[in-house]
Amino acid sequence: METSIQHDVLILGSGLAGLRAAVEIARRSNGKLSIGLVSKVQLMRSHSVAAEGGTAAMMRPEEGDSFELHAWDTVKGADFLADQDVVELFAQKAPEEIIQLEHWGIPWSRRDDGRIDQRPFGGHSFPRAVYAADKTGFFEMQTLYDTLLKYDNWKRYDEWFITAIAIADNRFCGLVGLDLTTGEFHTLTGKALIIASGGAGTLYGFTTYSQTVTGDGLAMAYRAGLALEDMEFIQFHPTGLVPSGILISEAARGEGGYLVNKNGERFMEHYAKGKMELAPRDVVSRSMMTEIEAGRGLKTPEGRNYLQLDLRHLGEQKINARLPFIRELAMKFVGIDPVQEPIPIHPVAHYSMGGIECDINGATAVEGVWVAGEAACTSLHGANRLGANSTAECLVWGQITGEQVVKYMPGAVAMQKISAAFVKDQEKRLEHWLSASAGAENLYALRRELRQTMDNYVGVFRTGEELQQALSKIQSFKQRYQNIRVRDTNRVYNTDLVAALELGNLLDLAEVAVASALARQEFRGAHARRDFAQRDDEKWLKHTLAHFAPEGPKLTYKPARITTWKPVERKY
Repeated sequence: METSIQHDVLILGSGLAGLRAAVEIARRSNGKLSIGLVSKVQLMRSHSVAAEGGTAAMMRPEEGDSFELHAWDTVKGADFLADQDVVELFAQKAPEEIIQLEHWGIPWSRRDDGRIDQRPFGGHSFPRAVYAADKTGFFEMQTLYDTLLKYDNWKRYDEWFITAIAIADNRFCGLVGLDLTTGEFHTLTGKALIIASGGAGTLYGFTTYSQTVTGDGLAMAYRAGLALEDMEFIQFHPTGLVPSGILISEAARGEGGYLVNKNGERFMEHYAKGKMELAPRDVVSRSMMTEIEAGRGLKTPEGRNYLQLDLRHLGEQKINARLPFIRELAMKFVGIDPVQEPIPIHPVAHYSMGGIECDINGATAVEGVWVAGEAACTSLHGANRLGANSTAECLVWGQITGEQVVKYMPGAVAMQKISAAFVKDQEKRLEHWLSASAGAENLYALRRELRQTMDNYVGVFRTGEELQQALSKIQSFKQRYQNIRVRDTNRVYNTDLVAALELGNLLDLAEVAVASALARQEFRGAHARRDFAQRDDEKWLKHTLAHFAPEGPKLTYKPARITTWKPVERKY
């Protein structure tokens, strides 16, 4: 039975960006705008709670940091593909968010004199990562949630799986989806939508992401007609715990940890002598893979390659004070106490630099739709993100999009009704899977094959031949997907049905990422093509835009905005 729910504003996703937007709308509208906060998980289970290391912001001009330096580090880290006006806005606004969270009660880690502390992070030329031990994202989320509880103009829709975004005449109408707790189908209408649904890291098997992060918002926006930008740029974090892929925060290297090979050698001196372990993530990940390919890695009994992160020289007191969660992770998941032994690590899929195309304020090409956080591509990160810039991005564009929505509301047209035919199409798709007439393909085996394909062919290094193989496989997976079977036909908490919907989203995004990577014939940032050894600014200083078509993504391009810094050779 379909029911219809109305709010002034719908926010899809309850992570850092979504919560920050909700708080901004509530406070700026004095609690008068009705907000629907929709998430497929319980509110404080969004993946943002897993962010560990820090939030980058210029807080110490008297000690040598500056807005310009943060912006330059970000542009250089992005391998010059970032839109520089966006980067400059970001650098200016990030400190405001740190102070705002401070006023809302976050327990930032402190210096001895009581001031907010900061630590070094890769690619930054000043220690500007503000942190709360190594649970920064958790404390940021908790603080925003506590703040949102001051207002009563919002409603939670936890454990709702949205299946489609409804748009008519290039204007937002609403969302269609399932309340998983009851199995009932609903429409949610609103005058505005903020998509804050995160990235798509579970495209990969070896990943730092929660298994809930399946790019749902990205895929729905793509199918609804919005362009996906720069999806070929997927970041690999250097230190994924072997064998699980759980994130070992960059804070470990920020506090002075060493990366070592099987000979105990700090190998980064051969690749980035000036920055060592604190070079940008793309540089460190490529260096690690080069060490492993040269035979200087170690192997688990199961044959998995790895290198080591050595924290022993930091001492137990510092590890307990600054990196307690990392110690806990290593002890719980691999039985290693980093006070006494090095941690086994390998580069791991960690972040999507690409996302839904939007302008500097997070506004998309569709009236009434904004996007914030990792789901967005404001082109802040270009070809490679610097550590600690992502949580800052979520806060900055959560605030900006919330403000923009409040400004939009007085002149917004009346709420649009979602067409009955659109709703019927969505219901029909679900009913097909829940019926006995569905096919015999095992959706979990298919998902496993997709992830293996991405792990094997779309990794730290790529070649055209490997990408073509990956694309062919993904297209065959999409054909097989039409024949999957959902074995659970119950409507309440049907996790089989959720997995089927998620797999469809992942397949669309995999096709976009690989097609975009195959087309980009250069070596830039996280897109390390072995068959194109150089960055090509003459041909490729531009953003990829992927547009949905039934036969596969259609690619167009737009130039990167260069306002201050001309591209130069990138050295560390």
